[in-house]
Amino acid sequence: MASFVKVGLLLVVVAVFAGLNLSAAKLYTVGDSIGWTILNNPNYTAWASGKTFHEGDILYFKYNKQFHNVLEVTKEDYNSCKSGSPSATYSTGNDSITIKTAGHHYFICGFPGHCQIGQKVDIFVGGGKAPAPASSAAPSASLSPAFIPSTAPSASSALAPSSGAQLSVALSTIIEVVTMTSAIVLMGL
Repeated sequence: MASFVKVGLLLVVVAVFAGLNLSAAKLYTVGDSIGWTILNNPNYTAWASGKTFHEGDILYFKYNKQFHNVLEVTKEDYNSCKSGSPSATYSTGNDSITIKTAGHHYFICGFPGHCQIGQKVDIFVGGGKAPAPASSAAPSASLSPAFIPSTAPSASSALAPSSGAQLSVALSTIIEVVTMTSAIVLMGL
């Protein structure tokens, strides 16, 4: 009986490791230091064209919620700056959006006139997950520090970036694996 328990626990550990995604997501602050605004004439098209986005990356929109918001819209609504039927609305001023699929993701500000003067961004995500982190690479200038992203649009604010560490999508899974492994070792298996 004890050997069946050992085999079962070993299979659980193997399954966890097999499903472990060791890719590292990048956190992009839209507009870098100026954020999501119409002040200083930001060029979000140029900003996005200098980036390579992957599934799992996170877009962080920082803005004054009294004057801006973020709407995820269709290509047609993006091109015409129509804000009437967004697929998602963000309005906290500190919004994090995890890119979950490849393709184009269109975002505009829904405040009157803002999209028309350039407060919109087309994020193109190529196929594939974010690449595995390089062991000795320093974060790029466009990479903001880590934070805990919100998983869906909501009225509650996401935590703003804190200084220091790079975001690792697999961190919680790694903690679970270490915890399970420790439990197995403590059980004497």
